[in-house]
Amino acid sequence: MTTSPSKLGLLYLAHLLISADGIIDAKEYQALSKIKEKESISEEDFKKFETAVVGKKERDIYREGIEMMNNCTDEEKLNAFVHLYKMSEIDGRVHVKEVRLLLYTIKNAGIEFNEVVARAQSITNY
Repeated sequence: MTTSPSKLGLLYLAHLLISADGIIDAKEYQALSKIKEKESISEEDFKKFETAVVGKKERDIYREGIEMMNNCTDEEKLNAFVHLYKMSEIDGRVHVKEVRLLLYTIKNAGIEFNEVVARAQSITNY
């Protein structure tokens, strides 16, 4: 079974988010592992993702990630962006590049930012 476009797109965008501030914090990497677990992404598919992004330019990773997300339902997109929103807070500081990436990506995916925030705030244990 292969990973769905929403899950793969989520991994691509999460990769950009955790590297946006130039520092991949241990908490951010743990959050990525938690997403992998919560979304039932196999170790094999996760390794394929990690190999796929090596050496790629940020804009190419973004383009591929958003293309995958745009092939998903609004509910799948919303779920993915809630993960990204929660991930942006995980290291205790939200970098301006993370905010820009989130806002720009949410807008491009046709999702309302307020919906993402409301759903994210309803999740207490992340």
